Amino acid sequence: MRRYRCADCGHVWRQDTSAAAEPRAKLSRTGLRWALEGIVVAHLTVARVAEGLGVAWDTANNAVLAEGKRLLINDPTRFEGVKVIGVDEHVWRHTRRGDKYVTVIIDLTPVRDGAGPARLLDMVEGRSKAAFKTWLADRDDAFRDAVEVVAMDGFTGFKTAAAEEIPDAVTVMDPFHVVRLAGDALDRCRRRVQLAIHGHRGFRDDPLYKSRRTLHTGADLLTDKQSDRLRALFVDDAHVEVEATWGVYQRMIAAYRHEDRQRGRELMEKLITDLSAGVPKVLTELTTLGRTLKKRAADVLAYFERPGTSNGPTAALNGRLEHLRGSALGFRNLTNYIARSLLETGGFRPQLLHPRLG
Repeated sequence: MRRYRCADCGHVWRQDTSAAAEPRAKLSRTGLRWALEGIVVAHLTVARVAEGLGVAWDTANNAVLAEGKRLLINDPTRFEGVKVIGVDEHVWRHTRRGDKYVTVIIDLTPVRDGAGPARLLDMVEGRSKAAFKTWLADRDDAFRDAVEVVAMDGFTGFKTAAAEEIPDAVTVMDPFHVVRLAGDALDRCRRRVQLAIHGHRGFRDDPLYKSRRTLHTGADLLTDKQSDRLRALFVDDAHVEVEATWGVYQRMIAAYRHEDRQRGRELMEKLITDLSAGVPKVLTELTTLGRTLKKRAADVLAYFERPGTSNGPTAALNGRLEHLRGSALGFRNLTNYIARSLLETGGFRPQLLHPRLG
């Protein structure tokens, strides 16, 4: 900061820097803008930003997070226009200290409308009904009234929270988690049969173990080699239970992949009906799956009437968050992790690239 002194009267005054930086700030407004764009747009690490600015890591981190919260995260308009949300759990801490899960709330409206990718709305510590219910209760009436659809997994706590706070919204159990339920049933059946036949877990050359990945491949995507492997596997009568469970898994995939959504809904409804009664007692995995699907039948079938409400984009966001956590060498502070996650996947990139359009 330059100082000027009058040689005649001795008066001293300083250069006015209010247009360049905030009072007592360690970084100029231009420097903060560059750092924020580096984090949000270029996905730089805080260490790289600090090096570019020639300041300490803590100085850069505190300044960027504060500016990001002021300019982007705390902007009340970012919750406007949200009509479809997805909710899921996310592992943020790979240790045993404290709660290592957070509840992730995603805006799926752009995906449904074909306007762009999903964006992260918020993260809440814990993975419970109370965590999601409290977050919904903290939103204003305009936001809750605008939400039309909530996509979720099979956790009943999320469904109950949505039913209590936004009763007019339709809950959808997305295909990703429904198919995973069937896949888990198939894996449990395969392991049970493997143990019953051989008395041990799968070894490398055991037919059931060698086919574990092929069993999860859609029938319409099987190669000739994979088809031959499954035919050889199912020739053995000892594997009939695995074959039956695999058939249910394939029926579920076929329902979701059907070109006609109405026909796909009919196939899924028929599958749920078949699993609800008449399943042999020995197929314990299918009995459990049928009980779950029957209980959540309305949520499962709702997907076919509301395309674009899958929680699949959550997996994509989780991948970006995994990359963020890796580049940052982990996070110990949940508040900082939530702020960095929002800057990384909160959909702010277009706003910074085109500020006049934001």
